[in-house]
Amino acid sequence: MRHIKYYDSETQREFVFLTNNTDLDALEIALLYKKRWEVELFFNWMKQHLRIKSFWGTTVNAVKIQIYCTIISYCLVAIIGNKLRSKRRIYEILQILNISLLDKTPVREILTDYDYKDVKELKVKQLKINGF
Repeated sequence: MRHIKYYDSETQREFVFLTNNTDLDALEIALLYKKRWEVELFFNWMKQHLRIKSFWGTTVNAVKIQIYCTIISYCLVAIIGNKLRSKRRIYEILQILNISLLDKTPVREILTDYDYKDVKELKVKQLKINGF
């Protein structure tokens, strides 16, 4: 086991790492942990914003496809919100689009003309109206 101390001049913090890798020098180990932390933050962001709870497939290709599709849909909704100059959050736009998925109303009208105060309540009312 190796005990490595690394001082980050950007954050002015000292980090301590334990590793069993004896081939890499201390700086490379510290940079690997830094990159690993960035990956962890990215996955936390994905779980929070893209709502990926589990992966449908187990292969690398299946996981990549699911992540790419989710990021693309998130970006498309962000672009729609930006182009329409909507003051709603992306999550709220996603909820509104989810409710009106099969509606033929133009997206501009859905996001600007209606006053959705509680999206969950509207979804329940819509389900009751449709007989579900």
